[in-house]
Amino acid sequence: MSPENPLLVRAISLGGDKRKITEFYDEWAKAYDHDMTDTIGYVGHVVTAEALAPLVSGDAEILDAGCGTGLVAVELKNRNAALRIDGIDLTQGMLDEAAKTGAYRQLVPGDLTATLPFPDNSYDGIVSAGVYTNGHVGPEGIEELVRIAKPGAPIVLTVRDTAWEADGFDVHIRDLETAGRIRVREIRHSPYHANEDIFCHLCTLEAV
Repeated sequence: MSPENPLLVRAISLGGDKRKITEFYDEWAKAYDHDMTDTIGYVGHVVTAEALAPLVSGDAEILDAGCGTGLVAVELKNRNAALRIDGIDLTQGMLDEAAKTGAYRQLVPGDLTATLPFPDNSYDGIVSAGVYTNGHVGPEGIEELVRIAKPGAPIVLTVRDTAWEADGFDVHIRDLETAGRIRVREIRHSPYHANEDIFCHLCTLEAV
């Protein structure tokens, strides 16, 4: 396996510092798609769209949480053009790039480690790719996704392997299920950065 891309090494070493994360992704926004998909072989947007698309239908309202430049929304729209997709992201530079895709109903700034600006039971489905990783958003962030999902709505997210046990995602998801807040439909090992043999846990959950 080749050494991990220096951009990713920098990304996962940000330690959750909001200022550093915002500056880093604002700086990276315009080159992000090329660097991630072409150089790194990122496929998180593809595997999450493939998992979510069969679980929602018609003009379902979907939240892309941590939408970045819009890679996930484009994949979802390619599978179901009628979906109404909202995006939220911490970084304005990323939101500006996402707007160029034309895939979103609305795009709003927001912090996935804080209370999200949406009412309870807002969405028919939620997707979050590339967010739950080292130095970014911890497992507690999943609780807000559960809050704003309608009962029975699928929540599909990736958790990088290096964060799964180290940051307590495995325990937190199990605790949410034990508490009756979610059902776990499936958790499976999935490619994540294909060119670097980095994997993730692809989690398909259901709000209760």
